Amino acid sequence: MDHATRLKRLRFRAWHRGTREADLLIGGFFDAHAAGWSEPERDWFEALLEEQDVDIMAWAIGAQPCPAAWDGEMMRAMRRLGYVPLPG
Repeated sequence: MDHATRLKRLRFRAWHRGTREADLLIGGFFDAHAAGWSEPERDWFEALLEEQDVDIMAWAIGAQPCPAAWDGEMMRAMRRLGYVPLPG
């Protein structure tokens, strides 16, 4: 799959999680950072999308300890996410 198609697919999956809260956190994180991601960072995010939304959100807000596989700079960036503009 080419780069542009992969990013479109990841964006769709990030913004269509099943709950508005998860959409805003995960989709907002994608919109804020995806343009600068390396291939390994895209791979990390794509794998993260296979996890349950409630787990991702709990790790990102610090309600549950983050498993070592997901803890790192990308999760720290997700934790720092501030304002997320609502999609129009």
